[in-house]
Amino acid sequence: MTTSGISRRGALRMFGIGALGLAGAGVLSACAPSGAGSTTNGGDPKSKDFDFSSWSLNEEAAKPSIEKIIAAWEKSQNSKIRAVSYPYNEYLSQLTLKLGGGETTGAVHLDIAWLAAMAQMGKLADLGPVAGKGGYTDVALNSGTYDGTQYGLPWNTGSIGVIANSKLLAKAGIKEHPTTVEEFEAALRELKGLGGGVVPYAAATKVAQLKDIFPWMQTFGCKLLDNGKVTIGDDASIDAVTWYKKLHDEKLIAADVDRFDARALFGQGKAAFYDDAIIGKGVTSAQSKDKTLADAMQPMERPVLKAGDTPQALLWGGVIAIVKGKGQDAATEFALHTTTDLATTSRYFTERALPPSTTAGLAAPEVAKDTFSMEWTSKITKTATGSPFWQFAQNSQIEEAVAKQVQAVLVGTAKPKDAMKQAGEEVAAFIKR
Repeated sequence: MTTSGISRRGALRMFGIGALGLAGAGVLSACAPSGAGSTTNGGDPKSKDFDFSSWSLNEEAAKPSIEKIIAAWEKSQNSKIRAVSYPYNEYLSQLTLKLGGGETTGAVHLDIAWLAAMAQMGKLADLGPVAGKGGYTDVALNSGTYDGTQYGLPWNTGSIGVIANSKLLAKAGIKEHPTTVEEFEAALRELKGLGGGVVPYAAATKVAQLKDIFPWMQTFGCKLLDNGKVTIGDDASIDAVTWYKKLHDEKLIAADVDRFDARALFGQGKAAFYDDAIIGKGVTSAQSKDKTLADAMQPMERPVLKAGDTPQALLWGGVIAIVKGKGQDAATEFALHTTTDLATTSRYFTERALPPSTTAGLAAPEVAKDTFSMEWTSKITKTATGSPFWQFAQNSQIEEAVAKQVQAVLVGTAKPKDAMKQAGEEVAAFIKR
């Protein structure tokens, strides 16, 4: 795997924009928020002023909490932080273009799935010397490491799993969470029988979020990547997608649903199950008119193919990385403070229900008494694993390639066997680049 830097042109190719899209880079720049500006990352590392880029600053539920952290830092350090944000689904491509062009400084909030791609650009600082000061858990520290170097200070560490609406389950007469795929399917049919526009399982069916199919593929026994060989296209992956298609055709899942649609459906009491990160409880309940919804939300182990199998879940979390150059030193201290200061992490958890990444933070009373978070950790995060494709800079293209083939199956333009064979070949080609 290459660890050399990626040029701006290379970054464009990486996201499928290509040489013909250089003009498009200008378009993307024009779409940047007013704070993005034209600074370079070659300025004074000791400057107190720097950028903080985060997709969460673009989300209504998250923005106020982060703005408090920024405001407190600015006041205490007499510095100025320029907040930069892009929508989550555009964040990686926008940030890559800006970083490649030297137009991003300071601290950048990264999904742990993006760390490898960002690190390979050669623009991020080695945070190893400061990471030891944080008291982070080992799992959290590992989430910020790529190729043996600590590129990110872990902010929140959790997983993506299934959330259930206990009120809808009770209404359908379902007393216990289904534990096998067979039980899950039966439960979906019971929920469909409620009528009233209920979508039993608001599973992802849009390309943007169809990477959620991966844990289902693993549930059916596909390893995705085995000793460097792509296994998508094997019988297990075909079985998984065939099952997903059945749910779609029987309207047990709905067409054209992404994470935001799923949260909306769940918040309206129209979905009994959906996939989300642990953040889902706070985000979805805050958006819902039903003020009792939060109490009805339950973390559920993903059903297994047969009793005794390990429930599958995707490791999830965010880290703060630092761009080398202007404001590097102050941005590093800001990232360390944001991720480890007990008062800051406890308040952030209270406001957003995001688990801290430090041992002290997890033991704080505000966290320890939260039943949902504790159950999530014991039921979902305990068996969560990272994607084997995160190590590749083309991870987003890999996810999109598989998602497009799965969607083709759902809309009936491809057979599961043909689609998974094609997906496997495309993923293998990306890995060889």
